[in-house]
Amino acid sequence: MQPKKPESETIRQDHLFRARLDQQLNREHALFVLAGKIDWDRFDRKFGELYSDQGRPGVPTRLMVGLHYLKHMYDESDESVVERWVENPYWQYFCGFEYLQHELPIDPSSMTRWRNRIGAKRMKMLLKVTVETAKELGLLKHHHASRVNVDTTVQEKAIAFPTDQRLYQKARVKLVKEAKKRGIRLRQSYTRLGRRAFSKHGRYAHARQWKRARKMTRKLKTYLGRVIRDIERKCPKPDVDLEVLLEISKAIYEQKRDDTNKVYSLHALEVECISKGKAHKRYEFGCKVAAVSTSTSNWVLDVEALDGNPYDGHTLKGSLDNAEENSGFKVKESYCDKGYRGGAKDVPGVDVYLSGSRRLTRAKRKRLKRRQAIEPIIGHMKTDNRMGRNFLKGIEGDKNNAILAGCGFNMRKLYRAVARFVRDLLLGWIAEIGRNDVRQLTASAAA
Repeated sequence: MQPKKPESETIRQDHLFRARLDQQLNREHALFVLAGKIDWDRFDRKFGELYSDQGRPGVPTRLMVGLHYLKHMYDESDESVVERWVENPYWQYFCGFEYLQHELPIDPSSMTRWRNRIGAKRMKMLLKVTVETAKELGLLKHHHASRVNVDTTVQEKAIAFPTDQRLYQKARVKLVKEAKKRGIRLRQSYTRLGRRAFSKHGRYAHARQWKRARKMTRKLKTYLGRVIRDIERKCPKPDVDLEVLLEISKAIYEQKRDDTNKVYSLHALEVECISKGKAHKRYEFGCKVAAVSTSTSNWVLDVEALDGNPYDGHTLKGSLDNAEENSGFKVKESYCDKGYRGGAKDVPGVDVYLSGSRRLTRAKRKRLKRRQAIEPIIGHMKTDNRMGRNFLKGIEGDKNNAILAGCGFNMRKLYRAVARFVRDLLLGWIAEIGRNDVRQLTASAAA
């Protein structure tokens, strides 16, 4: 059913004896001011088509959007952001409530179901609204968005480091568990032997006894192969779930070092191995993310997770198109690193400058040097806005987490800008009062 109206629009008798939040809170608080600058009705119009006219009323859209903004602003989980929401009246006012609440607004699992309902395609609306709010406040202007910096990074998935012995052990344990659930009597489960071999491998590897460690890896692989064949013999027509698990386990059993499209996790098949040339971290396991930021004011115009590990140059056109759609301004110049070689031909009408380009004017060299400003933006999104380790499921989860990380970054910038504006306004007002007092004292002395 359509989302119900916020608690502020309903009429209850006990409201007659309660003070409204806007009468108790500091109206000059940045979050209080920011709550009135965002166009919340736009989300109702955009997401209303996803709800039917029957059934139980849905949770208010402003509450769900506000919780996701706060979650990625302050690096919270689904559980912690709901718990802190009860403790913070400014968060409650930001989410559309006008009376203080003392209970959890929703179950944390509702945030997962809401993200799945909205999808990554519509989730881009959250990022677009942050950009438009910056435009309305005069913080993002045309000359800012006409020159952009573009770069790619890796959003790592929340998986263990995929070594061969760990994958063999996990696949065997999962198969044995599913076989017992279906009443398949295995010849041998290798529970005790597998646990011992996996433990020994860790000890031998720690002692740098690689020959013995490789022997334990071969044992674990043998145990996995025996369990796979035993299940196939005793269950020639498995159900869909068991058949999928068998296919994944056989892929793990058969894959070799130099194969492509390898399996790195049983619960996250979309994970890819990406090498960005880092000395401290040669391989990262997750998905590639393309980011676009303004060249001067450092606003994030687009963040998109890309499955399949595409070549950077092939992603440039899509990134610039998304940036233009979100900002409403035409991109004229794009500054990239050398990984985007060959991408300029896909974006006619945009001047693409790569690191190391020669025969540039002094102004263009200065802007090209500023391309590096996108690196700390990506770093902040990873450390402060939950893009460093993605806990959301599937390819849609990768896309949602990347978009929301960009929303969190922009919301923090909006918060700081509003707080700075309010502070400067108060200081100017205090200074003006001081000047008036001096004039009055001077006039009284002269009299």
